[in-house]
Amino acid sequence: MENLKDLRQRINKIDDEMIKLFEERMHVSRSVADYKLKHSMQILDKKREEEVISKNLSKLKDKSIKIETEYFLNQVMYISRVLQGKVIGDLNTKKGCENSEKNVYKVGFQGVPSSFSYQALMEYFKGSARALNFQTFEDVFNALKLKKIDYGVLPIENSSTGGIAEVYDLFRKYGFFIVGEKSIKVEHNLLGVKGAKLDDIREVFSHNQAFMQSSEFLNKYSGWKLIPYYNTAKSAEYISEQNNKSKACIASKNSAELYNLDILKENINYNNNNYTRFAIIGNYIENDSSNNKISIIVSIPHKVGTLYEILKCFKKNNLNMMKIESRPTKNKCWEYFFYIDFYGNLSDSNTSDALNCIKEQSLYFKMLGNYRAED
Repeated sequence: MENLKDLRQRINKIDDEMIKLFEERMHVSRSVADYKLKHSMQILDKKREEEVISKNLSKLKDKSIKIETEYFLNQVMYISRVLQGKVIGDLNTKKGCENSEKNVYKVGFQGVPSSFSYQALMEYFKGSARALNFQTFEDVFNALKLKKIDYGVLPIENSSTGGIAEVYDLFRKYGFFIVGEKSIKVEHNLLGVKGAKLDDIREVFSHNQAFMQSSEFLNKYSGWKLIPYYNTAKSAEYISEQNNKSKACIASKNSAELYNLDILKENINYNNNNYTRFAIIGNYIENDSSNNKISIIVSIPHKVGTLYEILKCFKKNNLNMMKIESRPTKNKCWEYFFYIDFYGNLSDSNTSDALNCIKEQSLYFKMLGNYRAED
């Protein structure tokens, strides 16, 4: 086995070659920018970038680093686009969300590249995002507030366990809006270090949602200590670093590949039809005639018939409510916030009539967004 000094020398040599190749690529990117300027072409060519990623991933010999390779390629192409923007003189590369370089957005997510949040981000934005990861949900909201990112991607609801309370609370705290959504099928697995067995496990790390979604399996092992962690992917990273057979985590198969962990038990979530809905959050409501879904938060007086009056607003205006979920207000016992999704567009008169009706019945009202429902 090579010692650390020898390994670092090998890395230094590889880095030397990478710098030469990177510099060469940037020079070619400048030439591409000159051509695009001459022929009045846009900087971003999504189809071309998707072809580049697909072609290079097919050449990959070690498929266990597929996620990292895709992330690397996306970042290199983002840097190339920024450079081309400078050459062309496109000021849009230096401004916020509406002025991002030819629709290349800085998008924040919580976790690491093997997380479900990252998967949702990549599938929603395709090749038009530069992904930036953060430690907590609130870090993403704060980055949006400070304009470090243009959008954020956060889990908002699970088909098995309901709404993600922490994220809903942050919407009320920061006042941002939902501008889109993406659902990802979630399959949880019990992961451990190489050589670990179920009998070795004493502690299991993961996000609380993963614990809840895997409760039937976990109940069979009452001796295990369940320790909440930032998210499923970060818990896999932690277990890999600890290299302790008594510690395990609940995470995805991608995380197992990324962190070289064994899958001790596959698909431990009790619902095989387990999906998490991710909200794309932004600073403003994005008006569009194709937007067909509205999300709101309301609180109502704690007295007989008030919820019924809210529901009448939908019936009277012939609107289909998709979801209603309650959460304690914390300020006063037995009073609740209601999180409501329904079909509608803000430009429609029946939608505006319904919203005015709801506001009249509410102690608190917040518009979360009007966006396009995922097919």
